[in-house]
Amino acid sequence: MTIRFLIDECLSPELVQRAVQAGYPESSCVRDRGLTGTQDWKLIEHVVAGDWTLVTHNAIDFRGGGPDRLAGEHAKQPIHAGLVCLGSVYPLDLLRQHALFQMALNQVAELEDLVNTALEVFENEDGSVDMLIYDIPDPT
Repeated sequence: MTIRFLIDECLSPELVQRAVQAGYPESSCVRDRGLTGTQDWKLIEHVVAGDWTLVTHNAIDFRGGGPDRLAGEHAKQPIHAGLVCLGSVYPLDLLRQHALFQMALNQVAELEDLVNTALEVFENEDGSVDMLIYDIPDPT
């Protein structure tokens, strides 16, 4: 399966180039697809129909409260190409976005695919980074 990242409008479109350089040439961003300002419930239709793996900072709207409290747009989908959530206790400036997304790309390279999977990359106050991978929706 070819992964195609779609960078949400809450993140820099520069992340598309990072994805392309990492070997995901079909990646794009919400802005370049003419979807800026699209409500999340409508954006998920484009994400699923286009077989996109969404990359967002807006995690709650797409995955709910986390693996123990799944909700949100991706949890409602029976099948999707995956979700990558970038987060930090600090403001997600451009440098931080690039660093966290690179960590996500490194992890994705070790996975077979992201179908019905959420990957969270979160920077803690002490600078450590937690990565969490779980099914979404929960298959049980």
